[in-house]
Amino acid sequence: MITPELIEQMPKAELHVHVEGTLEPELCFELAKRNHIELEFATAEELREAYQFGSLQDFLDIYYQGCAVLIEEQDFYDLTWAHLEKAHQQNIRHTEMFFDPQAHTSRGIPFKRVVDSIAHAMTDAETKFGLSSHLIFCILRHMDIESALATVDEAIKFKDQLIGIGLDSSENGFPPNLYTEVFERARDAGFKAVAHAGEEGPPDYVWEALDILKIDRLDHGNRSLEDEKLVARLVEEQMALTVCPLSNLKLRVVDEMTEHPLKIMLDKGLKATVNSDDPAYFGGHVNANYLTVSEALNLSVNDLYTLARNSFDASFLSADEKKTYIDELDNFAQENGWK
Repeated sequence: MITPELIEQMPKAELHVHVEGTLEPELCFELAKRNHIELEFATAEELREAYQFGSLQDFLDIYYQGCAVLIEEQDFYDLTWAHLEKAHQQNIRHTEMFFDPQAHTSRGIPFKRVVDSIAHAMTDAETKFGLSSHLIFCILRHMDIESALATVDEAIKFKDQLIGIGLDSSENGFPPNLYTEVFERARDAGFKAVAHAGEEGPPDYVWEALDILKIDRLDHGNRSLEDEKLVARLVEEQMALTVCPLSNLKLRVVDEMTEHPLKIMLDKGLKATVNSDDPAYFGGHVNANYLTVSEALNLSVNDLYTLARNSFDASFLSADEKKTYIDELDNFAQENGWK
């Protein structure tokens, strides 16, 4: 039987979380006060109550307002540290986080300030908690290509602190093919590649992410299920999907959690993983996502094990590092009579 305690204790990785999306209302107000910024909302609770979204764009509108309180090095450090501390409490053993540099550089915040501050918190979390982490810079779809190319050029200067490039923000109307040159430049520099596709956008966007952007991992990918040939390819290539159940519910990708396609993905042999996306906005960190979807879809302990194993296997860790964490998961499974 899957219980909250079992999920809490299970070692796992998280591969799809936006560090700006971990900004809790209380910290948002603290940073706004520190930086003398007037928010539209009177209290943290009033801000939290505004987290009702009819679409991805509704969420993004308020998400970018939250970014405005992030200015100084300490702000980015405090944001990242709060998330990594929570990740440790969730027994996440490894996390691969996104951040949106253009959301900050467009406000005059230097790229170096953002990266160095986040990386500082990552190093401290590894030292204090043994929590390993990677950082992926994302390109904002709604901004111009010149800005995207400049962001890649800037990211190359910090290659030792960044593992990959991603593509996020508003999906509809911004197909992956628009970012061909951007991803070519990043891949040539040695970055891993991931992209949000098939969340709101059609299966064609997933094909483009695979064939044109040449991604190493697919973020979301729910609508891939509409195309049998695409599903067959994803299974054959064992292309991992970073699925975000509570995000899908909050953004109306699914109307009810009982309709979520995660179980279908597993049954079809897709390498699905469970992630939180923007937990401050969507009502739960990774353990809440595991628990909610497990209850709604009546997942088995075997499904739970598969999801956790996939999370390590789909990471950008080395083969030896993956083996260490998967061995830890296997020991946990044996102790609980799963295998």
